[in-house]
Amino acid sequence: MKAKFRDMLKSQKVIVICSLILFLLFLITIFAPWIAPNDPIAVNLAHKLQPPSLEYPLGTDHLGRCTFSRILYGARISLGFAFLIFISALSMGLIIGIISGYVGGWVDQLLMRFGDGLMAIPSLLFVLGFVGIWGAGLKQVVLGLILVQWVYYARVIRGMVLSLKEQNYITAAKISGSSTWIIMKKHIIPNVLPSLAVMGTLEMGWAIMNLSSMSFLGLGVQPPTPEWGAMIHEGKSYIRTNPALMIYPGLMIMLVVITFNLLGESLSERFGVKRR
Repeated sequence: MKAKFRDMLKSQKVIVICSLILFLLFLITIFAPWIAPNDPIAVNLAHKLQPPSLEYPLGTDHLGRCTFSRILYGARISLGFAFLIFISALSMGLIIGIISGYVGGWVDQLLMRFGDGLMAIPSLLFVLGFVGIWGAGLKQVVLGLILVQWVYYARVIRGMVLSLKEQNYITAAKISGSSTWIIMKKHIIPNVLPSLAVMGTLEMGWAIMNLSSMSFLGLGVQPPTPEWGAMIHEGKSYIRTNPALMIYPGLMIMLVVITFNLLGESLSERFGVKRR
């Protein structure tokens, strides 16, 4: 059974389907102002908790705001800032991991022991503490998640660099007089990035889940800005009378996270990249 599942993950169809779904979602984030039928933050108490209709395809929330429009605009926050977390953490991890692995010595020990200290704290607990010190808000949550995530990339990159710098072509480059920057630019970074792209796909789901979790707790995106986790938080008071307010954004989070995970697993199986 496990062998069949791995064969399925390696299938080109899974990669293509997941890529198309994510491509469509990113198109939605770009063209949300033209796709959304209504203003996502416009309050109209006369139309609160309306069922689906032509004017409101998924009905309205407790303030009369269009649920469909809010989900479309919520994709901009959830996907956009998850991508920002990934790029920022990857950039920090790439720089620190290469320096640590290539330079070695006390620099390596200092950077890795600092990273070990951060990894000893559960990620959500660290972000909660960070937000508790600096206050609630999207910027604080994003910064906290970046500070948690860069350590993982740095450790992985360090391991790759330690292996790469022992290769014969690196030794030959040193003997030929190539500078450290040239060696990193031409030989280290190109060999590291493909594996990081695969691992980054796996981590996008993690970023979306944590970002939505913080917003659900009221620590991330603040009203009236639409975001999937915040929409679930707002809809929990109506779980008995109007559960759709929680179901729609919850389904979107589930769809995106599953798609990223399937794509990441497929790419890792296909290219032989191990997941942490």
